[in-house]
Amino acid sequence: MRASRLLSILILLQIHGRVSARTLAERFEVSKRTIYRDVDELSAAGVPIYAERGAAGGFALLDGWQTRLTGMTGEEAEAILLSGMPSAAADLGYGETAATARLKLFAAMSAPSSAAAQRVADRFHFDPIPWHRRPAPRREDLRLLARAVWECRRLQLVYDSWGGPKPRTLEPLGIVLKAGEYYFVALRRGQPAIHKLDYARDLVLLDEGFARPPDFDLAAAWRDALARFEAGLRRDVATLRVAPAAMSRLGSLNADVTEPILSATPEADGWRRVTVPIESIDFAAGQLLGFAAAIEVLAPAALRAELKKRAEAVTALYG
Repeated sequence: MRASRLLSILILLQIHGRVSARTLAERFEVSKRTIYRDVDELSAAGVPIYAERGAAGGFALLDGWQTRLTGMTGEEAEAILLSGMPSAAADLGYGETAATARLKLFAAMSAPSSAAAQRVADRFHFDPIPWHRRPAPRREDLRLLARAVWECRRLQLVYDSWGGPKPRTLEPLGIVLKAGEYYFVALRRGQPAIHKLDYARDLVLLDEGFARPPDFDLAAAWRDALARFEAGLRRDVATLRVAPAAMSRLGSLNADVTEPILSATPEADGWRRVTVPIESIDFAAGQLLGFAAAIEVLAPAALRAELKKRAEAVTALYG
């Protein structure tokens, strides 16, 4: 652990030029006295490191000196792809490893390339959590699932499906972070299927391994599964009239609904007439009721009737 910290301090100084003892202590969650001891050890090992006093002082390397001790471990190489997603890296147990790998990557670059990469890192932040949502608490089950994926080992669990809880033995192929929630693709009876981690419990990592299909593409499998899922939801269509006042609130609707509305040509009064796919009468009524009189359903009659019934129930409640 200390050797890793010494190397990380060395790389930080190489990247940033000058770093205070306080910053280093906070970064590695140790005392400033420990940092001073680490710096003394680096200096004794021949690293040309010096200290500057004052408010803008700190530790720095002699100009032009650069370490080449930047070889990545296997774990760091795997974690580097997660270094731009710190929350996901931490969830999967790669938080510190990804941070170290990121430092090594910067240190291995030439000065201009490192500066350019740092500008990107400083100016772009990825936040996968949707608005008005809080991050889900970290689950040890996720790290267990990650181990099963990395090591190609079977996983035993209880899955709460629509038909009730069922014990399953799965062969997990990959993990997907979608809108702040974790899913995993696993072989079940030889076929890939999507599972939501929140519905899985009592996970047990088995000693049994499995052969990962050599041609399996996680991103392609996820896209295909989403396409099949969304196609299965489009069971009917509805014809709508949409007022200009509704346009700024279309984000609450599905993309299948918003895209035809946005592409429709406004009529003389500004309203747009459009036909859109819907999942079901009940689901569509729940989505459209919040628009009040800003969206009128012209068809089907069953959806108009359902909206009328719900509006009357609201009127009766507040009347």
